Amino acid sequence: MTKTLHILSGGAAQGLVSRLQAEFEARHDCRLAGTFGAVGAMKDKLLAGAPCDLLILTQALVQDLGAQGHADASSARPLGLVKTGVALKAGREPVAIRTANDLKALLASAPAIYFPDPAKATAGIHFMKVLQALGLADDPRRLRTFPNGATAMAELARAPEPEAVGCTQVTEILITQGVHLTGLLPSPHELATTYTAAVAAGAKEPDLARALVAALTAPDAAQVRKECGFE
Repeated sequence: MTKTLHILSGGAAQGLVSRLQAEFEARHDCRLAGTFGAVGAMKDKLLAGAPCDLLILTQALVQDLGAQGHADASSARPLGLVKTGVALKAGREPVAIRTANDLKALLASAPAIYFPDPAKATAGIHFMKVLQALGLADDPRRLRTFPNGATAMAELARAPEPEAVGCTQVTEILITQGVHLTGLLPSPHELATTYTAAVAAGAKEPDLARALVAALTAPDAAQVRKECGFE
């Protein structure tokens, strides 16, 4: 009988898992059942008892879960570094955001700003702090928040405002049709996050989970990781 490998993952890894999914499923005669979203929400699902064989979360969160006995710390492997960027709707000319003033000007002129959950998503938590630092967090009518970065970017793609702007991790911008990356958050507002895969302590398919960790981190997958936004 075909086995099912349950994954709880930050949205940053969705594109990478999708790229490797068909080959992995065929090689191991299994099915990947992935749930992708804000890392805080994935942690909540794990602790609430959702089925999980493999975790792909921020390095810090995996370390915390390992210390608490919810993840096998010895199995943890880094996938790479993911930076946070700014997205525009497809068809709009790129806007240079080399400085904090460039970023502030772009965001201040945007009729709507799309980004992930400012309480549970890595990029959302950080970007809300950026908006506060730039003095742009006080107009809730322009701020459009969503459960995760992928959803925020999909909504940006459908946004009626041609000059709407979005912010999330580069990996989630690159996999969304209808938006494009205009640049990374500039200093001092940049954010780079290491994502780590680890076998869940309660895994029913630990061997399959380890095999997927190996596939995701393999040297021959380096180009795919790069194309998906991992450094």
